[in-house]
This record gives sequence, structure tokens and C-alpha cells, in this order.
Amino acid sequence: MKRLFVSAFAAAGLFTAPATAQVALKPDTPHLLFWSPEQQARWYPAMETIYESRPIASGGRVHALPLAARKIDPTFNHADRTWTVDQYMEAYRVSGLLVIQDGKVLLERYGLGRGPKDRWTSFSVAKSVTATLVGAAIQDGHIKSLQTPVTDILQELKGSAYEGVSLRQLLMMSSGVRWSEDYADPNSDVAKGPLEGLKLAEGKPGLNPVVAYMRTLPRAHAPGTVFNYNTGETDLVGILLARAVGKGLAEYASEKIWKPYGMEAEGLWVTDPGGLERGGCCMSMTLRDYGRIGQFVLDDGVIDGRPVLPPGWAREATSKQIENGQAGYGYFWWMQPNGAYQATGIFGQSITTFRQDRIIIVVNSAWPRSGGPDLRDGRTALINALRQAALASGP
Repeated sequence: MKRLFVSAFAAAGLFTAPATAQVALKPDTPHLLFWSPEQQARWYPAMETIYESRPIASGGRVHALPLAARKIDPTFNHADRTWTVDQYMEAYRVSGLLVIQDGKVLLERYGLGRGPKDRWTSFSVAKSVTATLVGAAIQDGHIKSLQTPVTDILQELKGSAYEGVSLRQLLMMSSGVRWSEDYADPNSDVAKGPLEGLKLAEGKPGLNPVVAYMRTLPRAHAPGTVFNYNTGETDLVGILLARAVGKGLAEYASEKIWKPYGMEAEGLWVTDPGGLERGGCCMSMTLRDYGRIGQFVLDDGVIDGRPVLPPGWAREATSKQIENGQAGYGYFWWMQPNGAYQATGIFGQSITTFRQDRIIIVVNSAWPRSGGPDLRDGRTALINALRQAALASGP
């Protein structure tokens, strides 16, 4: 039933999960959740050929990531066997693996035909970048504070369940608005929202389909009290942010991070049916630029002594703000049992940072499924081994 349902949406040219929607350039594009391994390896580095995207311009400057004098190449135990890094990369279909400590590269490897200049899609790692740009907008004065009511900026939501919800509560996934993110249920919000939103926005110029759908949802909990993973609201934050700064997310990301911090290559950001970059999904960048995102946040968003983010923002965003039944959740960042904070995307995308060790580990993958405990546990075993190897190799 799940495959039949997904195929119907794919025929309509919409990507419906794990976020709201984006328009495929070709109507016969298969659904993203069910791309074959060959399609993953071919299209994850070239999402702009599949979906409408906007460039994130880089500048002439490149933030250096020099090679460390030492290298690491650990073996580790997992699932009743001993693994090398190369064996893990082959078994878990890793396209890129990067380990940085104190701003220097201890390990950098590629797979699935990818090279250093090739981009790779982020999936929900984009959420963490969106939250970082919210911090920049507060620092710039475009947004007054995290306590700003959502309806102050998205006035189309007045009179909806978003009345009384703050921006901070959206970033914590705790708006209290009812939302179901069940990809197998054709009646879930994440499944029906895209087409419903398009219908609701039809004939209403300026009304984004995401906003059109989200404002129909009822209240389930008091704002700020219950964590509920909601990719629709992360796209809503992206729309709110674009409205506040008066420009698209790709342009703002270029202005605040890509150019001044020194990303080495142009990035890409997939757009929704309303033509806005999606706050919840699908940026593309090189492996080292993923590492630079991690380093920028680890360094508190300071460039050449100039703060791009409000004082304390980066640490607050990457610390537990709400219980989520796991290790906690910040502002679109996940806390991990091993003490790290992590930007995470399906099919094996992650930026994992151990703040106290100043270690950043980037993994880009094409897992055979969107997720699952076995896949996540394997990655955690690798990450823990890489961290221990970095610590054991000396400062």
C-alpha cells in the first residue's frame, strides 16, 4: 500500500516525505524515498537536475582546512565483527567521510564515485542550517527575538492554531499544533499536505502552499510542552525567515556564511512549489563545506572576530531545550547519548560535533533505507571509533 500511494504522488511530480513538497523537473521522476542505489549515487550529487533549486553563491575566499600532521584509520567492533573504515564505507554506502579536529583534517575519504568537488544532498541537515540563519537574522535585527510570535511575521496564520506560538517553540518542534509525520499513512499530514496546500493556495496570489495547509491544522497541546517532529513547520520557519530578511534563504546563506566564512564551492538549495527554498530539506554542498558548516557553528558563528550570530546562540541552539524521548533536542539540532550534537538527514547524512574535543565528523551516505536502528547504530559505532582515534592520536 505504501509503494502504491507514494507512486501516485510521484506521478504528480511531488516529493511528499520527509518534508512537504518540491516540484520535480520531469513528471515521471520516481519518488525520492524509493530511488534505486544507482539513482541515489547519480542524483544525490546532482539534485538540481531533478528539482528546482537556487544557487548559494560562494566568494573568492576559502576557509582553510589544512591537513593535520597525523592521520587516523581505526578499526572497531560492531554487530559481532571487526570493521575497518573502508569496510564500513562500502557496506553502508558512504560517499564522503570527513574528520576535523581543531580545524585540521585527520581523515577524508570518498566513495560511490564521488570526489572532493562533488556536492551531496543534505536532506534534513538543512534544518540545522536554517536555524543558524534564524540566529543571523536576530543578530541583524530582522527578527526581534526568539519570543517573537509566529503570526507577527506570517500574518496569514492569524486566527489559526499558531496564534500564541513563538519562533522558539517552532525551532524546538513544540508548537503544539497537531501534525502526523507517518510516511506510510496516506492520510497523514506529511503525505496529504502538499497536494492539499496547492489546492488551498490556488487562486490566492502570494499565499504559499505550505502556509495554506499549515493554517488549517488544529491545536493538540499547549505551545512549548510536547516535542513532535514536524518537517512542515521547518519549511514554515524557512518561509518566515525569508519574509523577515526580505530575501531567499540561498541568498541569505550566501551573504551570512558562504561568502564571508569561505565556502569553497557554490551550494544549492531545493525550492518548494511556491518557489521558496525549503527550510526543512535538501541543500547540496561539498564534503569539506559540510565540515565548514560544523566548524562555523562550533566557533560560535564568529568570522574574523565579527559575530554573525547573537552571543551564546550557537551553544544554546546545540544544547537540549526540550525532552524528546532520546537525549534531547535544541533548535533543529539533535543531542546524542555520546555527548555530541548532530545535524541529521535521512539516508545517512550527518554533521556530528563533540564540542569539548573540538571534533567534527561528517558522514554522507546513500543508505538502502531512509533510516532504522541498525543503520544509525552502525554509524554511531563508526563515529565513536573515529572520535577515540582522534583523541588517542594526540593534540
